[in-house]
Amino acid sequence: MFSNSKTAKILVIRFSSFGDVVQTLSVPSALAQTFPQSEIHWITRKDMAPLLKNHPHIHRIWEFDRKVGLGGLIKLSMQMRAENFTHIYDAHNNMRSHVITWILCPLGIIGVGPIFIRRSIRRWKRFLLFRFRINTFEMPFNGQRDLLEPLQPWGVSKVAPPAPQIFPSEDSTAKAAEVLGDYKGAISLAPSAAFFLKRWPKEYWKDLIALMPTEKFVLLGGPEDSFIEDIHAVAPERVLNLAGKCSLQVSSAVVAHSKAVVSNDTGLLHVAEQLGKKTVALMGPAPFGFPSRPSTKIMEIQLSCRPCSKHGQGPCVNKEKFHQCLVDITPAQVAETLRTKLAEPS
Repeated sequence: MFSNSKTAKILVIRFSSFGDVVQTLSVPSALAQTFPQSEIHWITRKDMAPLLKNHPHIHRIWEFDRKVGLGGLIKLSMQMRAENFTHIYDAHNNMRSHVITWILCPLGIIGVGPIFIRRSIRRWKRFLLFRFRINTFEMPFNGQRDLLEPLQPWGVSKVAPPAPQIFPSEDSTAKAAEVLGDYKGAISLAPSAAFFLKRWPKEYWKDLIALMPTEKFVLLGGPEDSFIEDIHAVAPERVLNLAGKCSLQVSSAVVAHSKAVVSNDTGLLHVAEQLGKKTVALMGPAPFGFPSRPSTKIMEIQLSCRPCSKHGQGPCVNKEKFHQCLVDITPAQVAETLRTKLAEPS
């Protein structure tokens, strides 16, 4: 039996993005629960690799640098052939992951090479959902369940293993403590998202801060999120703006130092989830990044137009009220939900 084999090796393939990689961090632990004597490798994009470090169930990280192109990917895949993987899980399902599996699984013939599972993108289900509003997905939406479900033929549970599933390094943790200073134990806010329609309105973040005058807040985002400075300006004496000032790894450690998190549907939401932090998730137009842990409270508005797109890239299809899925979640409601979360036992 594979579960008793001391020489078995499993390869997980997931290159990006930030949020997807963080969600997939539950996969190695789920595999280890089923196959406790396995050796688990992961290939990812070089800039994502630090997120995987220190995970107790990842034994080796293979880093792919996009700068080396297809030739570099083929060369790296040929090196990986020497590992003689027994099982491969393609959790990404794109052209790069196909190249790897073509090389590691000769000819794709059943019984030749590693046992192989590829996560389906479910294009037909997505087509029905977004074009005809016919939802055939398992409800409620759950990002981690969707990553674990393909592994059920191997006996892996589709229930996410308990937090934590992300482990900031000592260096990142120390850097986070340094930049936070007196803001350790504050509430972290993640006002940004890859697409505008996934963002709770900027003015609402200001109102949330004003509604909680005894709390300190930390703002997180990327260097391109200049609008976050406007949120900081509402109460600079008790709001720290770290947008664009921290790497993904240090930002994750900042979340680890926080007592709670309020986040749009973005990567830092999944960091908070994987750390088991008390979290309020503001979910808008997209269906595939929904959190799953009891530590997170999902806030959403039930509308016939939701979900409207894979990533929330738009356009808004609500004919009656633009961006209603997030506009109708009020700052007062979020403040009350956050206070309730903070009152819960840790």
